[in-house]
Amino acid sequence: MQNRSASHRSRTSAAVLTALPVIAVAALAGCDTGSDGTTRSSAAGQHHPSAAPSPAWNRSPGSVAAVGDSITRGFDACSVLADCPEASWATGTDSEVRSLAVRLLGSSGAASHSWNHAETGARIAQLPEQMALAAERKPDLVTVMIGANDACRDSARLMTPVADFRASFEASMRQLRSKAPKAQVYVSSVPDLKRLWSTGRDNPLGKQIWKLGICKSMLGHADDMSAGAEARRASVQERVVSYNEVLRNVCAKDPRCRYDGGAVFDYRFTGRQLSQWDWFHPGLSGQARLAEIAYRNITARKPPA
Repeated sequence: MQNRSASHRSRTSAAVLTALPVIAVAALAGCDTGSDGTTRSSAAGQHHPSAAPSPAWNRSPGSVAAVGDSITRGFDACSVLADCPEASWATGTDSEVRSLAVRLLGSSGAASHSWNHAETGARIAQLPEQMALAAERKPDLVTVMIGANDACRDSARLMTPVADFRASFEASMRQLRSKAPKAQVYVSSVPDLKRLWSTGRDNPLGKQIWKLGICKSMLGHADDMSAGAEARRASVQERVVSYNEVLRNVCAKDPRCRYDGGAVFDYRFTGRQLSQWDWFHPGLSGQARLAEIAYRNITARKPPA
């Protein structure tokens, strides 16, 4: 009996000694064992929660504020060289357009719960001020379409530098977030100005209006196909592409912002969809297409690729 007892104590001591390194390693690793028998890392007793999920995109906003330039003001959609906000793709009331606000809120809701702060001729530098005005309304959704005038200058060398464009858009988003942190933002890409030139140059009347000074960097000397003219148009096109990349990148950093994925830039406006006065700005049909694109992207379950 004494020999068996000594042998038992010896085996028990050996087991304890064998287990000690394992216990020590577990302690150093900061692990504990849960009631279900699984091992969890305690990280020195601290709990690290997972990152908060992005807020769900509201596909049925109850109010809309619009910021941007002449396109959102409906310029030349109803009369020559004049704003026509009732034809705006974003907040207009024209039944032929069926604006985004009308599609989302109905006619009466659009009239009472949508606001258009866009300005004809506005460039990205004016956007922070427009955003501040929009934020005062605490809208559920803010639409942005800006950048065409930054590329449409008297000459290509006067186009807004890409770095300045980025700084102004970032400032605009900060301005909005300081006053309306929960507002959703829908950002339209800048239209393809070179395609608009290619489509509109077939209309003699439109080209006469272009000579008044509309987007000289792209539309000036519309029939000039020399290497220099082509290079000028290509530089404007490249700048628009860069602007759209800025809009996409900055928007992607805000969990409540949705970029259109280049849908407006990619859209092929036909002559029927351009203004019958300047053959450059969207007419009623073109404004309706912009409203359709926006509505489709805003109400989609997932953002555009």
